[in-house]
Amino acid sequence: MLSAKRTRVMQLDAIPLSDAHSNKGGNRPPSALIFDSGVGAISIAREIRTLLPGLTLHFGVDNGFFPYGDKSEEQLRPRIVATATAMMQRCGADILVVGCNTASTLALPELRAALPGPVVGVVPAVKPAARASHTGTIALVATEGTVNRDYTRGLIRDFADGAQVINVPAPELVRLAEAKLRGEPVSHNQLAPVLARIFDVPGGDRVDTVVLACTHFPLLREELDRYAPQPVEWLDSGAAIARRVQWWLGELELTLAGTASDGALLMTAADTGGRIATAFSEFPLHSETIGPGPAAPASAPDRKPQQKHQ
Repeated sequence: MLSAKRTRVMQLDAIPLSDAHSNKGGNRPPSALIFDSGVGAISIAREIRTLLPGLTLHFGVDNGFFPYGDKSEEQLRPRIVATATAMMQRCGADILVVGCNTASTLALPELRAALPGPVVGVVPAVKPAARASHTGTIALVATEGTVNRDYTRGLIRDFADGAQVINVPAPELVRLAEAKLRGEPVSHNQLAPVLARIFDVPGGDRVDTVVLACTHFPLLREELDRYAPQPVEWLDSGAAIARRVQWWLGELELTLAGTASDGALLMTAADTGGRIATAFSEFPLHSETIGPGPAAPASAPDRKPQQKHQ
C-alpha cells in the first residue's frame, strides 16, 4: 500500500542524470517503470505482477496532462519523452514500459533514442484479433486520437489480414475506468453509447472480437462483457507486454528476488483527494509529486508500424 508519509515534491528537470543506473552491479532489485497519463497502466501492471511477482514496479503518472487522448501530437510527443525520461532517471528502473497506447503510437522511437535501456511499448492487438476472429469482423476500441492516428491505420493495413475493422472512438471509457478504480459503479447506461458504436453499426452484428486499444479499457472488461448484446472475445496487450518484460530481464541478466520491493509512484501534479493513491493501493508504493521536465525535440523519423512489443 502507499505510504503518505513519504510523499514529497520535486521538479523533474532538477533530477541529476547520475540517478540513472544499471542494475547489473546488484545495488538495487530489478525494476520496471510503467508510464501512463492516468491509472490505466494498472491493467498491464497486474499482468506483469502475475508473471513476475519478484519484479519491483514503479509507476509514472502524468496526471498534470491527463488525458492524453484529447491532446495534439505536437503537444504530446515532446512532453512524453521529457517526462518519461526524467521519471526513469528518478526511480532508476531497468526497463521502461510505456503503458499507454497513445504514448506508444506517438513516441516509441524518440524514447528508445533518449534512453539507454529497453523500452517496451504497447500497441493495439490488431494482428492477434484478426487471427482470432471467425467472422472476419473485428472492432478496435480506442481513444479518439489513437483511432484517427496514421500509426493505427498502418497497423490495420499491414496486420488486419483482410478482416473488416470497425473503428470505435470511446474516450469516455478512460474516465469510467478511473472511476471504477475509485470504487464507483459503472452502469449499463454509461456503457450503452460505446456498445452501440460497436454493435449497432453496419457489420456490427458480425463482430466476434474486440481490441481494447487503451490500457484503461481492460479495467472495464467485466462490465463490457456483461452488457454486450452478443458474445465476443475482448483482447488487449497486457499479457504480451508482461512476456516481453520477462524476455528483457533475461537479456539484461537480471535475477528476481522472491518478492518485489516497494516501488515509487511518481506524479506530475498533486493527487487531489488522494484518488490516484487509492487506485494504486494494491501495489506497495511510496508517492512523489514531481513537476514535468522540459520539452524535448521530437525529431526522430517515423517508422513503419510493427506488431510486436520491444
